[in-house]
Amino acid sequence: MSGRVLLWRLLAALPLLLGISLVLFCVIHLAPGGPLDIYADNPAVTPAALARIAQAYGLDRPLPVQYGLWLRAMLTGDWGFSIRTGRPVVREIVERLGPTLQLGTVAMTIAFVASVALGVLAAVEEGRRLDRAVSMVTLVGLSIPVFWLGLVLQYLLSVRLGWLPSAGLESIGGSSVGDRLAHLVMPAAVLAFATSAGWTRYLRAGMIDALRQDYIRTAYAKGLSTRAVLLRHALPNAIVPAISIIALDLASLISGAVITEAVFAWPGVGSLFVESMDGRDYPVLMGVLMMGSAAVILANIAADLIQAALDPRLRS
Repeated sequence: MSGRVLLWRLLAALPLLLGISLVLFCVIHLAPGGPLDIYADNPAVTPAALARIAQAYGLDRPLPVQYGLWLRAMLTGDWGFSIRTGRPVVREIVERLGPTLQLGTVAMTIAFVASVALGVLAAVEEGRRLDRAVSMVTLVGLSIPVFWLGLVLQYLLSVRLGWLPSAGLESIGGSSVGDRLAHLVMPAAVLAFATSAGWTRYLRAGMIDALRQDYIRTAYAKGLSTRAVLLRHALPNAIVPAISIIALDLASLISGAVITEAVFAWPGVGSLFVESMDGRDYPVLMGVLMMGSAAVILANIAADLIQAALDPRLRS
């Protein structure tokens, strides 16, 4: 991909983000309920106080005006303030981004290594017991709901066996590396298992197709070892079709692994999204959703760049 094409893709992403922001803004504001419902249930909050809160956040204005004000503020770097906490939206997100990236980095590293290993082994052993076993495991990973797997692990490893803490980032009063790693094991394992299932199937299919190509037979004819043929010739070509899927899954980490974080009470962006959704915290919801949308668009562009680097046929 040339620099000119890359620049065009980045410029084309701007109107796309604008359209996404308009749709998200309308959907959020047209959903039943609103942020003032929380205050309205409190008998100590008077109608006059509710009116002042609505005016402070611009909730008393027409929806098109609200969107225009939000868009202008967003473009100037002002993401607004949380209706629940009164803190800047940027600070709310940044504080939760660290735990999400920590969980996502560990989980995706495990998922990638496992997917490559299992995908290559399954392709080499196509139609045999190992291949069928890998296919069964990936099918289970795609079929089991993430929340159910998380609850089962919590019951077995925390409640029954007491090996690992059930939830949270760290124990109360404890912030050692070992304590944090113990809290990280289960959510990372659940997220990695669910993610690697799909990746493995894509890599297996890509490896099977690659191993049937003429250049693989040529590589063997030149006397290259099986390891060299698989890792240097087959794998780089097999991974190209899976790059887009992997990139999109990595981008989803930016907006948070919502279900996994909710099950394990992991204080990341996913948990922040759930909390904000429950409280109809419009500014935080828009901030998280727009950050996630931008991440997905950039991940698509990055995937195209990586695919072009791995496959010369895609370069232009």
